Amino acid sequence: MPNWPALDYPAFAATGQSLHMWTQIVGKFRLANTPWVNHSWQVPLYVDARGLTTSLIPTTDAGFEARFDFLDHRLDVLSTAGARETVPLKPMAVADFHAAFIAALEKVGAPTRFHGSPNEVPDPVPFAAQTGAGDYAPEQATAFWQAMVGIDRVFTRFRSGFLGKVSPVHFFWGSFDLAVTRFSGRTAPPHPGGFPALPDTVTREAYSHEVSSAGFWPGGNGIEEAMFFSYAYPAPDGFSDATIEPDAAYWHDQLSEFVLPYAAVRAAPDPDAALMAFLESTYHAAADRAGWDRPTLECAYGEPGLPRAV
Repeated sequence: MPNWPALDYPAFAATGQSLHMWTQIVGKFRLANTPWVNHSWQVPLYVDARGLTTSLIPTTDAGFEARFDFLDHRLDVLSTAGARETVPLKPMAVADFHAAFIAALEKVGAPTRFHGSPNEVPDPVPFAAQTGAGDYAPEQATAFWQAMVGIDRVFTRFRSGFLGKVSPVHFFWGSFDLAVTRFSGRTAPPHPGGFPALPDTVTREAYSHEVSSAGFWPGGNGIEEAMFFSYAYPAPDGFSDATIEPDAAYWHDQLSEFVLPYAAVRAAPDPDAALMAFLESTYHAAADRAGWDRPTLECAYGEPGLPRAV
């Protein structure tokens, strides 16, 4: 399996649109059945050995899991009672996927009530009303997942070098990105909100504390390539003027964040090192300008099998 497969956004776009809606449907099942965790950490999906998973969702009578398999191209709906149902991943309308997923939930005995419209998209249309033909190219879905496997590895190492509060590496289905976030430990001013089809109360809770956040996004909304990104909330004075590594990274005025094209990382002699340089330099730009207590918050990167020296 290639660590850094080629990603072609124009070729991926139609499949990506389907996956955006399908992951929202599955993610909303998790959202409806999981206690709220700070910064909406109960919401995301996680990269696993075959695709993306909800992880175990406990309910009163049983636990459930939904797993996108981007090798065999199916969605598995599992119950701790032993039941298993499968939804094939193939070109289909969002409404058809929505109906098939609910039917699978019913068959394994899982709750079937969850919010029926997408978030973080303008003019959202309920899933059940999205009856237009949908696309799914298996090779595009596989490449997208394979890229996230390598990215998850680098993000996980970056996460290990922080003693303060730090998020899991997780895939947010609303914004359709894989992200990891470090926290200063200080509260932040109320976020103004304003994201499409997302309650401001959710946004304010997500950004209740100072953050330096980085992630990966496959493209869309006028951005015709996969990119890494990094931002700070609140953005400290001078943040956008910082010098960021590697050389291919730059400040994106439209997005108000630093970006690094995925293609530049893939082409680097050491892609892992190139991505780590972006993560470190953008974090340093945010933390230094905002006066984070870096000596207290940071530690050496973790190594397998070696306890952190104290």
